[in-house]
Amino acid sequence: MNSRKYTTLLFLSAMISLGLAPAWAANKDMVQLQTQVQSMQDQLTQMKQSFDERMGVLQHLVEQSTDNVNKVSTSITTLQTNLQKQQSDSGSHVDQLSGQIQALNDTLDELKARLARVSKQLEDMQSAQQSLAAQQAQAQQMAQAPPPDVLYNNALRDFNAGKNDLAVQEFSDYIKYYPNTDLAGNAYFYLADLEYRQGNYAQAAKDYDQVVQNFPTGNKAPAAELKKGFALLELGQKDDGVAALRHVIQRYPKSSEAAQARDRLKKLGASTTGTTAKKTVDN
Repeated sequence: MNSRKYTTLLFLSAMISLGLAPAWAANKDMVQLQTQVQSMQDQLTQMKQSFDERMGVLQHLVEQSTDNVNKVSTSITTLQTNLQKQQSDSGSHVDQLSGQIQALNDTLDELKARLARVSKQLEDMQSAQQSLAAQQAQAQQMAQAPPPDVLYNNALRDFNAGKNDLAVQEFSDYIKYYPNTDLAGNAYFYLADLEYRQGNYAQAAKDYDQVVQNFPTGNKAPAAELKKGFALLELGQKDDGVAALRHVIQRYPKSSEAAQARDRLKKLGASTTGTTAKKTVDN
């Protein structure tokens, strides 16, 4: 009995064991699956949370960037507006300054013109003053100078007496004080003769030429032309000297000066005809 109960109990226990094993195994798998699903759900939740957080950060960054761009755009617009305004104001200032500068230039030109006129008037006044002073000085000298006849006669007397220095001074004074009288040509001639005596042939030729050029009808013109030729020959200016002597012969053919000119040309071996003398002596 007991054996049969025991066997029955064993049989029931085995049956129960066989029936519970699959159930327990199924429950274990379910638990594992549920655990995995829960883990995945937790991971998804974490990922979503992380994604949301990152999206929030990115969105914030985008919003900040947008704000910055808007601010920069606004700044650029403001800067452009200010720049345009400054350019407009600068243009107005430049135009204003240009007008002022032009006005100053016009004023300066007017002042320069006035200054030029004043300077010209001053120069004219100075010239007139100098001319007046010269006339006064000449008048004073004329008042102090001896009468022309007295001065000329004194000079001629001293010339004939061999007082060369005194005669030079007196003939020079005569030419200075009375340059337009008939005797001025004679004064030039005697002054040139004195210079010729002293060997100053260059100055003598110039003073002889003064007689020839300025007093051609005077009584000393033929002798002055002759002596001019002699002075030029002494200076070694043979062509000019010969031409002067030929001119004496051509202009005063019957004069004693013409005879002297022919004699001198003969001694030089030059013909009495040909190129005439130059009218002036180079200074």
